[in-house]
Amino acid sequence: MVQTATALDAATPGPVIAARNLDLTFATNDGPVHALRDVNLTIDKGEFVSFIGPSGCGKTTLLRVIAALEHPTGGTITVNGMTPDAARMQRAYGYVFQAAGLYPWRTIEKNIKLPLEIMGFDRAEQDRRVRDVLALVDLEGFGKKFPWQLSGGMQQRASIARALAFDADILLMDEPFGALDEIVRDHLNEQLLTLWARTGKTIGFVTHSIPEAVYLSTKIVVMSPRPGRITDIIESDLPRARALDIRDTPEFLAIAHRVREGLRAGHAYED
Repeated sequence: MVQTATALDAATPGPVIAARNLDLTFATNDGPVHALRDVNLTIDKGEFVSFIGPSGCGKTTLLRVIAALEHPTGGTITVNGMTPDAARMQRAYGYVFQAAGLYPWRTIEKNIKLPLEIMGFDRAEQDRRVRDVLALVDLEGFGKKFPWQLSGGMQQRASIARALAFDADILLMDEPFGALDEIVRDHLNEQLLTLWARTGKTIGFVTHSIPEAVYLSTKIVVMSPRPGRITDIIESDLPRARALDIRDTPEFLAIAHRVREGLRAGHAYED
């Protein structure tokens, strides 16, 4: 039986995200699929946490549990001291998917306005917020363009702007740069760190890339093949202001080595 947080929990100071003994099993026609098992994790305010592991290890599933898009079958999880469902009702997070997911018949600014329209913001406030987030992701002057008129990297920046428009404290990102070439990906990694520094948001970020995880994160969560378990949680001591060439330093390479060893250790688990 899944335990849930009470209304009193919301008033209690604590981590932004806390999972305890979290399990998730999907029922399928071919039998149960164990997606997550015994996950224990805390994420504090302002952290940048990357989830890394092989395909099918449950990292996206864990992100979706945080966002109340999936529901655990065991253990507990809270977001801002509440259940994920309650946090979603309070618009505690923005979510960026692997694909930009922009509506092709709406301009960039109208795509960004969509959640604001749903939430009932007046037109003047919508316009103000769109201006602010377009500037934040360096897309000023592109609001009247349609998605097909932008590059893939620009479309992903517009998707991030949409997630930021209602100013949630938490930003959840499911491998948003995975389909982009390395040059564009490096540039967006730099921009994402700048955005994080400006906003102070708590970020959960799914990736398959060891260099990306190490470059971006204050904490790296290494996960095993299914059923998804945490094999290591690595606290990064790299400075928060990071140029790309930090990837050539001994400190960076040491963290990357530990991530790689954690991934290897995960494959040693037996179900």
